[in-house]
Amino acid sequence: MTDQPIFIFDCHLDLSMNAIEWNRDLKRSVYEIRDIEKGMTDKLDRSLGTVALPELRKGKIGLVVATQIARYVEAGSLIPGWNSPEIAWGISQAQLAWYRAMEDQGQMTQIVNLIQLEEHLALWFDTAIPDENKPVGYILSLEGADSLVNISYLEKAYSYGLRACGPAHYGPGRYAAGTGRTEGLTVSGRELIAEMDRLNMILDVTHLTDKGFDEATSLYKGPIWASHHNCRKLVNHTRQINEEQIKVLIERDAVIGGAFDTWMLTDNWERGKDDPKGRGVHLELIIDHYDHICQLAGNSLNVAIGSDLDGGYGKEQSPYDLEDISDLQKLQGMLAKRGYSNEDIENIFYKNWLRFLRKAWA
Repeated sequence: MTDQPIFIFDCHLDLSMNAIEWNRDLKRSVYEIRDIEKGMTDKLDRSLGTVALPELRKGKIGLVVATQIARYVEAGSLIPGWNSPEIAWGISQAQLAWYRAMEDQGQMTQIVNLIQLEEHLALWFDTAIPDENKPVGYILSLEGADSLVNISYLEKAYSYGLRACGPAHYGPGRYAAGTGRTEGLTVSGRELIAEMDRLNMILDVTHLTDKGFDEATSLYKGPIWASHHNCRKLVNHTRQINEEQIKVLIERDAVIGGAFDTWMLTDNWERGKDDPKGRGVHLELIIDHYDHICQLAGNSLNVAIGSDLDGGYGKEQSPYDLEDISDLQKLQGMLAKRGYSNEDIENIFYKNWLRFLRKAWA
């Protein structure tokens, strides 16, 4: 095993949500942001964030799938969201504007096709340029489709670079039921799947119910990934994927990104009460999920990183041995200790996502 950091492709970060809704200047380091937030109590993860652009570069995380996310909820909903699809669309456009501002300043660069992908990789693999001077590349994904006012909005989004979409998030959805529900795709959701197929977008099955997963994977003919998902066999919750779903994804040559939220790494986590150290939630637990999928597949070609480390939580709900997102590099030693070869580790760190995209975008 090399001691050198390996390039990382993280398939799920909510960067613009953190910037717009948490009011975080992600050009600053995680530690500066924590200082600014000292004493704030409006969100559980205030002064505990783990993700910012300097730490992405420090961790050699040069390419990410970055989301737009804005859920619609009906009056009286127990989960937070926006009160109309049009408001949700407006929030998603504010998030897009933030990405554009980051591009203008050379902080980030959007990747929408193979040529841009290969150019960006060449930049990041150029050792003559310090990593801290390189932009973080991002592929735009929509997490939960509620903000699409109607189906025609998907093509509008595709035109500004949206390349992946997960129809569901939490609770009831306009296009598909999400985590915590049992229903599947709505009538509009079936139309959405057909339109995604027409545009050759990537379908993200994350957050779909079991019924929605079966319906979406049956209907959809294009490329499928699970950007941030762990194994139900190891942590028993419907948010996780079951054995049959893993087999379907392997058959479809999909890639599954392991997520680092503590409630996806241990059973019966109580948000706001439990403590990662007290519950024994450490980074090694994610290797159990990777290994489980690798054993089912017989190789290391279907697992990767989809950390979700800024998905509305921070250190209070992350493995206790992770101080910030650059600590993803620690996985290298943990995988090697489990007998994974350098090639396997590179597959998990970035090569599986790259192989997927090169095939999807060919």
